Amino acid sequence: MVKIIHNQVKGRARYKVKELYRSESLKQYLERSLSEISGINYVSANPLTSNILVIFEKEYSADKVALLIEQNISQYQKLGNKSLGKHLSKTKKELTKATQKPIVNAQAQKIENWHLMETDAVLTAFNTSKQSGLSSKSAAENLKKYGLNFLATAKNRSDLSILIDQFKSLPVALLGVAAGVSVFTGGLIDALVILGVVGLNAAIGYTTESQSERIIHSLGSHQETSTWVIRDGKQLEIPTEDVVIGDILVLKTGGYIAADARLLEAENLSVDESALTGESIPVTKSTTPLKGEDIPLADRKNMVYKGTLVTGGQGLAVVVATAKFTEMGKIQQLVGKATTTETPLTRQLNEVGSQLVAIGMGICGLVFGIGVLRGYGLLQMLQSSISLAVAAVPEGLPTIATTTLALGIQDMRQRNVLVRSLSAVEALGSVQTICLDKTGTITENRMCVVEVHIDSQQIVVSDGEFIANGENINPYACDQLLKLIHVSVLCNESEVNQDQDGEYSIKGSATENALIYMAIAAGVNVTQLRQKYKLLHTNLRSENRNIMSTVHITENNQKLVAVKGSPGEVAQICKFWFKDGEITTLTEEDRRSLEIENDQMAGKALRVLGVAYTHIDASHNGNNYEQDLTWLGLVGMADPIRKGVKELIADFHEAGIDTVMITGDQSPTAYAIAKELELSRESQLEILDSTDLNNLTPEALTALADKVDVFARISPSNKLQIVQALQSAGQVVAMTGDGINDAPALKAAQVGVAMGKGGTDVAREVADIVLEDDRLETMIVAVSRGRTIYNNIRKSVHFLLATNISEIIVMTTATAVGIGEPLNAIQLLWLNLVTDIFPGLSLALEAPEPDVLSQPPRNPEEPIVKHSDFGRIAFEAGIISLSTLAAYGYGIRKYGISPQASTIAFMSLTLAQLLHTISCRSEKHSIFNSEKIPNNPYLNAAIVGSFAIQLLAIALPPLRSLLKLTPINIVDRLVIGGSALLPLLVNESTKNISLGENHSTPGQHAALPAQTQLA
Repeated sequence: MVKIIHNQVKGRARYKVKELYRSESLKQYLERSLSEISGINYVSANPLTSNILVIFEKEYSADKVALLIEQNISQYQKLGNKSLGKHLSKTKKELTKATQKPIVNAQAQKIENWHLMETDAVLTAFNTSKQSGLSSKSAAENLKKYGLNFLATAKNRSDLSILIDQFKSLPVALLGVAAGVSVFTGGLIDALVILGVVGLNAAIGYTTESQSERIIHSLGSHQETSTWVIRDGKQLEIPTEDVVIGDILVLKTGGYIAADARLLEAENLSVDESALTGESIPVTKSTTPLKGEDIPLADRKNMVYKGTLVTGGQGLAVVVATAKFTEMGKIQQLVGKATTTETPLTRQLNEVGSQLVAIGMGICGLVFGIGVLRGYGLLQMLQSSISLAVAAVPEGLPTIATTTLALGIQDMRQRNVLVRSLSAVEALGSVQTICLDKTGTITENRMCVVEVHIDSQQIVVSDGEFIANGENINPYACDQLLKLIHVSVLCNESEVNQDQDGEYSIKGSATENALIYMAIAAGVNVTQLRQKYKLLHTNLRSENRNIMSTVHITENNQKLVAVKGSPGEVAQICKFWFKDGEITTLTEEDRRSLEIENDQMAGKALRVLGVAYTHIDASHNGNNYEQDLTWLGLVGMADPIRKGVKELIADFHEAGIDTVMITGDQSPTAYAIAKELELSRESQLEILDSTDLNNLTPEALTALADKVDVFARISPSNKLQIVQALQSAGQVVAMTGDGINDAPALKAAQVGVAMGKGGTDVAREVADIVLEDDRLETMIVAVSRGRTIYNNIRKSVHFLLATNISEIIVMTTATAVGIGEPLNAIQLLWLNLVTDIFPGLSLALEAPEPDVLSQPPRNPEEPIVKHSDFGRIAFEAGIISLSTLAAYGYGIRKYGISPQASTIAFMSLTLAQLLHTISCRSEKHSIFNSEKIPNNPYLNAAIVGSFAIQLLAIALPPLRSLLKLTPINIVDRLVIGGSALLPLLVNESTKNISLGENHSTPGQHAALPAQTQLA
């Protein structure tokens, strides 16, 4: 019934509850009933994931809490729906009343360089003390003065705003106006048809976008709601929002930090700040004041920050900033200042819409004027000219664009890619530069042993295998390697538990956990090894001593001393080492060779530890165990690069997309990773450090931005600057990230991509796309999908313009020549409905072209209809018009200006436009080529279906009467068929003849600024 899925952090566990799925009432019941139990501090249930998070006191175990959950589920199932509903309703009111707090105008908090000050000076500034903390009275005063310690969550898009967004386009607005005019002039059916198209477009867009919003919000997690502080000389647990400046925080392993604070005590304290700074390795903290100016956030070793996680040790810290004055609060304000950028397709469709509006109004005036001069009735010409203006604006354009993008969202969702808005899919297809956050995106945000050096031999550790010179090594066949692994397990503070199935659960620092995982991969039974060598004594590292040692009792009644730490310091206290499998004396020359090996590993951005050991007599009772050691080797650790990322970078380059890495790591670390990934398409990597970046003017940064491959030591505001500089240089930018520090840049980029599993709530809230399973390689699929969508929408727009212009030519020519109106107002609307929506949509569902990812991204300034396209569109429209007018001329000659002639023109033009969809499938490939393009079943269905509807229009008397059509004989049918088929044959046979300008290379980049030498 209840399964424990995570319990590595003490006092905190996550459970899977099958009954919880999609049960809002069970969620409310469990949260209420469990929260009422003494010792249960926090409960959060999620009915979409079936997970429940519980934070509890030390008297409880994870198993005991699981039993409580089961008991409460049984009680819930016994309750009737009626009594349960009343119970939950009452509880909800009580909770709402209890959590309401007065809103006060918070005063600004003092901002100082707290990291440069002595601890006593900081305590004095806040009138507090390390031993007793604030008094309850002072805390209450500070709370009233500075406000609650919480950050406002991002506002979700409401259903109403999503719906309204569907109507914010000029073509849709024009169709709405046309519907209104149709009602005014008596064309009620026309108006209903137009409004039906607008409504369909809005329904499709609203359904897909609102569904994506709900899924993305369901990924959200909850932060801890309570914090330990010292007040009135006692340790108290208080709500996190009640923490005030001057409070003394009690920091413990596994706890999140409630506010920005200056450290007062730090006992082996390490903090994971990756969400804030981008540093993948937990930072070892100290209390010593720092010296210097403009010290980066990541280097402030005596500070801790809101939202970061204590991974090891313990400490005390005085709160110096809360709420919006914390570093996290400043980032949230940056997110608010960052503005979203309109995507290329959105802008270009709006431009096309504006142009069509202008054309429509011009044609409306022209036809109306000619008709009046020819002596036609005012009302008749008003209706005809308005219908023609509506015909100039393809009703299908918004629907085709919306539906195609919506289908793209559905396709992405099946690949665990959640897309927030329709335009985001298209925007990925036009991206020219992808900014990749390193920690948690390129890398896995966890430490892992990747290399071991023993006896001058390099061993690569990968996927649980030990490889030297291309051959697998069995650790049990290599005595020195096995000893190194054993010592790494023994000289280690990580807690290791093993369940009945043999599965390990490990809790400790990232570095020490990596050593345990190495041992497990080697086949070492960690639990048995520790039981065999009982721990007697631990000598921890300190501020001026980067070595840890442990003493263990052995089976032969000796003591084993296990040592690990800084390679240089460990080597200095070693007397022996392994050489050619034998233990020999370690000379100064040998130490220098070890130092060179260490430098080489550090140059690969590895975190390196030296490992050594010795045996001493059981009678040895001295304090100095760390002497006459035997050197075992070097262990190199790194935050491993995610599988498939190197291949993904190559795929991006193949697609003509530049890749840029942005990281909070030091330049050497960043360089090593970028080199391994082959991040640059050029032979040389260009790196820019934040210290250099901060000295650049915005103009200089814009000039440099698109030439830099790696930005190192970067802050959140720097990330935003980089994205905006690339945009100023004319690039369409995608930004990937998972941390709080990535949020401003994610929002500013044309496409923000966040991680779903490992990402923070803040990052997910502002991103356009969320990778639900954190697989970065799905981005290249999204790029392919985006490019295909754009190409297909171009085909649809080409088709719609060619066919609608043919209608304009036919109507304008006939009116100008004085041969009557080939089509009446209702026939024009029918024609657009039959030929625009489904045939146009079927073109938008064409399969991807084989070379879609071997083409460079298109120039974002290039219009969706290029200048070189207009000649071809005009030619195709002219051929269709000429053929239709010829058929209409035949009708006039045979029947005069009459309904029979109009019927021939109407049927000829409709069928010619339907066949024109075949011609629009490819710009260069024709039906006469021997090589066939992939079959499109949607297009086949659209043509056959539309043909059938058109035949029904003339076969069914009610429809025939509505459209003012007449029956046609066999000769008329042959004329109609010939006039419909002729344009297809002519247009297909002339595809390879150059008309107007040559086609520019698709996706050609905008001109780049002149090369600038990097500082």
